[in-house]
Amino acid sequence: MIRSSGWSRWPPKEGSPAHFQSSSDVLAPAVALRDEIDTFCQRGYLASSNHNAPFRKEAALSTDPNTKSIDIDTSLVEQYLSQMAQFGKFGQTGVNRVAYSPEWVAAMDQYAKWCSDANLVVKRDSVGNIWGVLQGTTDRNVIASGSHIDSQTSGGRYDGSLGALSALIALRALNEQFGRPKRTLECVALCEEEGSRFPSAQFWGSRAITGRISPEDPDRVLGWDGQSIASAMREVGLDPVKFLESKREDIDAFIELHIEQGPILEQLGLPVAIVTGITGIRHYSVELLGKQDHAGAFPMDMRRDAMAGFSEISTGLLNTAHRWGRPTVTTVGRIVCEPNFPAIVPGKISFTVDCRHPDPELCQKLYETHEALMREVAERRQLDVNWTIINDHPPCPSDLGLIDIFSKGAAIQRVPFTTMHSGAGHDCQQMGRIAKVVMIFVRSKGGRSHTPDEFSSVEDILAGIRTLAAGLHKMAY
Repeated sequence: MIRSSGWSRWPPKEGSPAHFQSSSDVLAPAVALRDEIDTFCQRGYLASSNHNAPFRKEAALSTDPNTKSIDIDTSLVEQYLSQMAQFGKFGQTGVNRVAYSPEWVAAMDQYAKWCSDANLVVKRDSVGNIWGVLQGTTDRNVIASGSHIDSQTSGGRYDGSLGALSALIALRALNEQFGRPKRTLECVALCEEEGSRFPSAQFWGSRAITGRISPEDPDRVLGWDGQSIASAMREVGLDPVKFLESKREDIDAFIELHIEQGPILEQLGLPVAIVTGITGIRHYSVELLGKQDHAGAFPMDMRRDAMAGFSEISTGLLNTAHRWGRPTVTTVGRIVCEPNFPAIVPGKISFTVDCRHPDPELCQKLYETHEALMREVAERRQLDVNWTIINDHPPCPSDLGLIDIFSKGAAIQRVPFTTMHSGAGHDCQQMGRIAKVVMIFVRSKGGRSHTPDEFSSVEDILAGIRTLAAGLHKMAY
């Protein structure tokens, strides 16, 4: 069953290419997905050198006699997830496992052992990423899959870890069922993604792989407690001076399986999505300066009220996102009022703005629109406004060829799926700088993530791993 979630609304209008009369139309109009992908290409959501290649309906219908069913060991999946969750266990279902902590070291050692158990060659790079290598018979560039192993504080047991474990399990299954591949396959547990210990690390593991760590970063990146990431690396036996040794130039494609972290798949009643692109993200830290005055004696028309200006700006930013519609999102997540007393007109408001859009052109337009609004309100209210951009990640379109391969992989394995964008940032976004990328989402119960309550069923996880393994098989064998 293929359903297209669309970018701007769900459900689609009756009669549109994405609309189906019944969920029993199993695998029927593959052309609808093809049409949607072509539309995304025209709008700039997707990138591929071969986007005009036909999407064959017969592939979606699984009539190819050479297609193979891939068996995934359910008990192994449950064992790995349960055991990994013990490293940094918090309460009944929570996990506190930050980068370079003792819990993280133990979890990474366990991952390395499982790679060895799967007859993969284990490699550790200079920042602590762990690779499991299934060597191919040719010297063509590597196909890699994985995710991060660190967690939020406190987070759940699926975010990141599921992707690292799924890649390992997929490679183990392929090796056992099909033997040595033609192309080298690698699974990876990336050392840091969440920023839960070092907020400015910014995807430390994948940035090292892509060569985007500067010489000053190891000493400049500080944790919440003031410790540098260089110091933390030394404590676990890593030499921060050698971070350049982690850089890879031999990876052709990177596939990241991840929990969705949102409610769309649950709303659609589907276990899996093939991700068409990762949203652009910009974080602003904004200061709005007015004049502190008496709340009773100072007339309204003479005030330079920072809170009044903030209220208008905040409402305006959120209304802009609402007017634009999906997939535009904007969040005002933090506010500090000074002096923050009942009888004082606020003189200063500090706040953050998080804005996101997966389309490169529209993403930039969203930033410009938000900035123009903040300037206009400040000028009209005689306030001073300034901001710093603290995070800025461009949109990362998925490779159309990989979307095609993994969509067919899901269909071959009889996994119901849709296509959608990712509203969260991921390591895949960094890997897209050096390789073709795509993601696979697994349904999140209630859309919950970054909480001990996050949960994905074993059935959905198995569907995701089978989709991953099928695509890897198509690429490597």
